[in-house]
Amino acid sequence: MDIKLEKKAWYVRYRYRLAAAVIVTGVLIYVSVLASGPQRLRVDSESVQMAEVKNEDFLEYVDVEGVVHPILTLMVNVRESGNVERIVAEEGSLMKQGDTILTLTNPDLMRDLEDQRDEWEKQCFTYEEKAIEMEQKTLTLKQQTLEAEYELNKIRKSFALEEEEYKMGIRSKAQLEVSADEYRYKTESTRLKLQSLKSDSAMTVIRRELLLNDRERERRKWERSLQRTQDLVVRAPADGQLSFVKVTSGQQVASGENIAEIKVLSQFKIHALLSEYYIDRVTTGLPASVVYQGKRFPLRVSKVVPEVRERTFDVDLVFTGEMPDNVRLGKSFRVQIELGQPEQTVVIPRGNFYQQTGGNWIFRLNADRTRAVKVPIEISRQNPRQYEITEGLQPGDWVITSGYDNFGDAEELLLR
Repeated sequence: MDIKLEKKAWYVRYRYRLAAAVIVTGVLIYVSVLASGPQRLRVDSESVQMAEVKNEDFLEYVDVEGVVHPILTLMVNVRESGNVERIVAEEGSLMKQGDTILTLTNPDLMRDLEDQRDEWEKQCFTYEEKAIEMEQKTLTLKQQTLEAEYELNKIRKSFALEEEEYKMGIRSKAQLEVSADEYRYKTESTRLKLQSLKSDSAMTVIRRELLLNDRERERRKWERSLQRTQDLVVRAPADGQLSFVKVTSGQQVASGENIAEIKVLSQFKIHALLSEYYIDRVTTGLPASVVYQGKRFPLRVSKVVPEVRERTFDVDLVFTGEMPDNVRLGKSFRVQIELGQPEQTVVIPRGNFYQQTGGNWIFRLNADRTRAVKVPIEISRQNPRQYEITEGLQPGDWVITSGYDNFGDAEELLLR
């Protein structure tokens, strides 16, 4: 007996095909969703550096390499011309103020010195000779003055006697008038003679002073010449290290020529070159420091040269307290120059993200740090350790600060 077979429904007959079509459609939809959504990239969490956004002190400073220089460098110039007779000190020697560096010879100066000495001795002899003459003249004037005063007193007494005789009637009035005329003449003559003697005495004193001044002038000229011979010995102007001597034995040098250099080592300074970006912000007096073997040593900006050369300018700093034990000329230190006072602000550590993003955006992590998305940020100030964030992040957020070279155009990172 034949059995009638029921015809199966179409969806049963084509169920495998339908299932395949549904799967293909789902895959296409998934791919379309991925294509239309943000670009994602899977990265290893150990290949990136993460940092927490914090609210802490931010200090704006410049980190630059500085080189140790002497606090002062003195140029040694010769005061007298001459030929180098002997070089006493060697380059690199430690000198005390007044130590001999080299000696010079100058035959012309020695001849001038002899001439000045002869002239001074001549003036001394002339003064002694004139002094004896003036002394004799002074004695003569005193004698003449004494005689004139004696004669005047004698005439005065004689006239007084004649007046008494006239009153007694012994002399006539005519005789008294003759005596009176003679007394007046003798009195006036003696007065003029005394005045002349006083003038001669004053002139003698002046001549003595002039001769004494001439002798003293020649003595000073001779002493100056003698001092010039002492300048033929070139000495160290201060304690320090003789860095170089530019002359050789027998060489002729001119007056005022620079022949050596003394580096004062009682203190040191650090010389640094800063970018022209900081020229308006770095001024004398700013605090700074160097860190050596875990210890911080304070500095102060002592000099700023406001001239830009090759996009940099010169700055000198001096130690304001203890110095490192190994400070040597030419040694390099990392110097941190502070540009202000510490301020509480939102900061993140420096990283290579800045080179890729220009500081305009960063990858911020979610709470469980399994996913990171690109977010816009705004960076204000920076120092060698931190960036100051003014927009886009909050304290407590976590961000990725490195590895951006490998992220391409990804807008979302999936960490595993």
